[in-house]
Amino acid sequence: MSRKSIKSIKSGNHGQAVLAAVMFFTFISAITLSGIYTVSYQEAKTSRNLVASKKSLFLAEAGLEDTVYRIIKSKNYDPIETLTLDGDTATTSVSANGELTEVTSVGEASKLIRKGKAVIEESLEGVSFFYGMQTGEGGVEMSNSSQVEGNVFSNGPIIGHNSNLVKGDVISAGPNGLADGINATSSVYAHTIRNSDIDKDAYYQSISGSSVGGNPYPGSPDQATSSLPISDEKIEEWKSEALAGGTHSSPCPYTISGTVSIGPKKINCNLYITGSAVVTLNGPLWVSGNIDFSNSADIRINPSLGNKSVAIIADNPTNRTTSSRVFITNSVEFFGTGGDKSYILLVSQNNSAELGGGYSAIDVSQSATGDILLYAGHGMIYLSNSVSVKEASAYKISLANSANIIYKTGLANLLFTSGPSGGYSIGSWKEIE
Repeated sequence: MSRKSIKSIKSGNHGQAVLAAVMFFTFISAITLSGIYTVSYQEAKTSRNLVASKKSLFLAEAGLEDTVYRIIKSKNYDPIETLTLDGDTATTSVSANGELTEVTSVGEASKLIRKGKAVIEESLEGVSFFYGMQTGEGGVEMSNSSQVEGNVFSNGPIIGHNSNLVKGDVISAGPNGLADGINATSSVYAHTIRNSDIDKDAYYQSISGSSVGGNPYPGSPDQATSSLPISDEKIEEWKSEALAGGTHSSPCPYTISGTVSIGPKKINCNLYITGSAVVTLNGPLWVSGNIDFSNSADIRINPSLGNKSVAIIADNPTNRTTSSRVFITNSVEFFGTGGDKSYILLVSQNNSAELGGGYSAIDVSQSATGDILLYAGHGMIYLSNSVSVKEASAYKISLANSANIIYKTGLANLLFTSGPSGGYSIGSWKEIE
């Protein structure tokens, strides 16, 4: 074999070796790149799934918050609600389980699902009373030795005379907020404070003639006004429930002086409960006229209702200025079922005060006592003598003599510094499988 041939074979072998090395390194590089791509893809996928999973959880939480808020605020909601955000959804369902309401929310984003569940316990059929006494723009007037054992909130002026006392915080909200002549064991919040004795702090824009036991905070922002705790829509629901139990149209006016078990029921005229009457409530009453409780009558909720509260409503839709009123005199007593969340709620839809008139919506005098809550969203509540109630909310409230409000139904405004728990209890709020 010639030297040229041998050189040619060697050159061919060298070329094959180089080609094999290039192919080997290309193969190794492909495997390496494939591994890197796979890892990167998996990390990106994991990251996307993590974002989608969090988004699903946030959707589920948003669904829970929206529906629980609607329940607590007595707003409309369906048994199944759908909330959409950026093309993804949360589906919320509501179910009743005895005295508990369970809200379940399923959030789904990019086919990933997270679930949440909240359990709430209602107080007074979906109504939360946040303060011992709350009023609208009509404000509060306290005179003589009237007293509130709880916090007072008003969208109008709070004016006191003589030896009145609020055992709690006092708030007169808005730019026209005024606390004048008030004795408070805690703090006072108002745009203007005058002639008041305040054991703790004072928050104001203007102050005069007042003593402050704590710290003064001049230049404080005005507190925001707040709506009253029961909507007209909620009252209409109770009226519908009463109507579903039947209607009393004769004899009229309807007088009860003995032992009667009644409700749910609509009464198409004035109702008088008098003498030594013992009235057991099985459900709400709607009186299309005035309600008059007098003498030593006892009003109580049927114990079979458990921890429930019952509403008695005075509302004559054709006359809410001189009718639709509630009167309580002498030693009338009101009893829940014995539980600490069972009350009789007296509601008046009289709107005389809101229209500038002089008729009271609810007038309670002498020794009326017991498990009683008062509400007149458009009218005035007048309390005098040795009256003792658990909570009062109205467009305007006037307290005289030794009238006493002893608040036990709870607080929800974190601004307040003392008091029992809120009107709604959230038993649990958690993610579920």
